[in-house]
Amino acid sequence: MRHFGHLAPEVRQRLFHREPCVFDADSPARLLSAALGATLYSPATRPQLADDIVKQTGRGVVSMVLCLEDSIGDEDVPAGEENLVRQFADLAGRADLDRPLLFIRVRTPEQIPDLVRRLGPHTGLLSGFVFPKFTEERGIPFLEALAAAEHASGRRLFGMPVLETPELMYRESRVDALEGIARAVDKYRGRVLALRLGVTDFCSSYGLRRAPDMTAYDVQIVASVIADVVNMLGRADGTGFTVTGPVWEYFRVPERMFKPMLRHSPFLEGQAVELRERLIEHAMDGLLREISLDQANGLLGKTCIHPSHVPAVHALSVVSHEEYSDAADILRPERGGGGVLRSQYTNKMNEVKPHRAWAERTMLRAEVFGVANEDVSFVDLLAAGIPG
Repeated sequence: MRHFGHLAPEVRQRLFHREPCVFDADSPARLLSAALGATLYSPATRPQLADDIVKQTGRGVVSMVLCLEDSIGDEDVPAGEENLVRQFADLAGRADLDRPLLFIRVRTPEQIPDLVRRLGPHTGLLSGFVFPKFTEERGIPFLEALAAAEHASGRRLFGMPVLETPELMYRESRVDALEGIARAVDKYRGRVLALRLGVTDFCSSYGLRRAPDMTAYDVQIVASVIADVVNMLGRADGTGFTVTGPVWEYFRVPERMFKPMLRHSPFLEGQAVELRERLIEHAMDGLLREISLDQANGLLGKTCIHPSHVPAVHALSVVSHEEYSDAADILRPERGGGGVLRSQYTNKMNEVKPHRAWAERTMLRAEVFGVANEDVSFVDLLAAGIPG
């Protein structure tokens, strides 16, 4: 699979200076963690789940979470498990299909070995599990169950803890909670693909819900948690993990209080005024701003609950030609001694040593999402990625 692989080759050639790489479920963990992109969640009870997976893969989705937790009622869990077993068998019987990275969000550690046993040979379609409400105390049993299931199946399986408990929200317990999580995930570092943020649960601790005119970063108490999670768990010194962005809850807004957050000029230049109106109508201007703020705050990828969000996440994940030029210049072997240089775009300073970690991170993103051509903007990428 590859990002933007659903586009025709001639379209990709027009859009990309360097096309996204091809990867699969057996690719190195470092590559997969960056390649998750827009991870689309779906209730495990959907009767045509296999068809949904194939359809969304054809529209550019590369990672999905099939949820047995909050998205379904307590009474529906057994039916959801049975449905997953049937749908995986259905998928396995479809030859020559690209399949996304598939994860199952479970409720308890005991579900992990049980589902792997029931999936049998079809476990080969599974990339791992998502662990809800992760803390050190709750998380270790999930990680132990994952390791046992991996051994029993002979299949590499990853875990993605969701950080969403009140202990992370409350100031007096946050540091201890984060230190405990750090101990747990470091012990099982090879099995933790990414850390996911449960901002909806964070908000619930205070009876809050952000409006479509606002991003998670406008809710200061939530923004402070994101900052501390990245501070302690997302460092670029080799100790950190990929931390993914929070879910955007909206996909249509009948009325808004504030002006739209999308400037006219990028859409006028690309003759995409109608696209701008569609994005505003469906609350996507807020999503686009939040994705930009995710990246500025050290997050990569995003939890998505609606397929319409996927193209926006992926379009804004593509490395611009200017970013690529700066990163390549910083990482030239002859720059190893440091120094300061003017960017090839002659609009900024590139300081080799301080900007090196940024450049390395940018090159990894360039590998999985590609590099846009010099005259291609996010508007062009977004327009190409939205299904007609």
